[in-house]
Amino acid sequence: MSEFRCGFVALVGRPNVGKSTIMNRMIGQKISITSRRPQTTRHRILGIKTDEDAQILFVDTPGLHEKQPRAMNRYLNRAAADSLRDVDVVVFVVEGTRWHPDDEWVLEKLRRVDCPVVVAINKTDRVEDKASLLPFMQQLAERAPFAAIVPVCARRGEHLDELEQAIREHLPLSEPFYPEDQVTDRSERFLAAELVREKLFRKLGDEIPYGLTVEIESFKEEEKLLTIHALIWVEKSSQKPIVIGRKGALLKAVGQEARQDMEKAFGEKVFLQLWVKVKEGWADDDRALRSLGYQDT
Repeated sequence: MSEFRCGFVALVGRPNVGKSTIMNRMIGQKISITSRRPQTTRHRILGIKTDEDAQILFVDTPGLHEKQPRAMNRYLNRAAADSLRDVDVVVFVVEGTRWHPDDEWVLEKLRRVDCPVVVAINKTDRVEDKASLLPFMQQLAERAPFAAIVPVCARRGEHLDELEQAIREHLPLSEPFYPEDQVTDRSERFLAAELVREKLFRKLGDEIPYGLTVEIESFKEEEKLLTIHALIWVEKSSQKPIVIGRKGALLKAVGQEARQDMEKAFGEKVFLQLWVKVKEGWADDDRALRSLGYQDT
């Protein structure tokens, strides 16, 4: 154990660059929910990977973005920025060879951190001209003294071993912080709410995903059956029928897919009930955000 390494690794970047997919792939199971919608991740989530040589504590963060028009946006930026404190390595995730103004904004924040910063160029499968990767990597190297720059494709699991090796090189020598079989610090109750929200994001497309959140009202385990009652909060009365769908079809599909994922994650049968309620303007109200579990830690 004398050569064992353990440390915190913050995954940061603008929204929708694939931070959660990278973490899930590296750990080998879904800890952080994913969708094609920016800002799917709303909380800092710890994913834990342990082997005989190291324990890597991945901190998945909401996407950093310069515009902060709503209380929810400000909360997301605070949660992401706070994750840069007291970590041992930062993985700065960018998308392909596209450099976005928000990437520059994130980089400016990273200039203030004291730990090594590794760049992960994700979604390389979408880069049509592969020859453009090398000059893009050179441009990145000229922007800041990064510890390493690694092109990856998290969706396909390509080159993540190289990224992990670059991370491991900068982890401090330390005993593990968590038991070797623990994969997250989040509760099953939290994961249940996130799985429902993931299905809603995927089903609703661009319609109203940012105007909804999920709250677990009841979470009970009895005789090998987990009974979960979840409330889906929307901002406007007009959004409620959209979430329910025609004859309840959309809500039924969300419940069925979320229940299946919960049974895989929790290893037991799940009975899931969903309700949709209206809490007007919750995403613009700091007090409402806190009451729904969006608290700075």
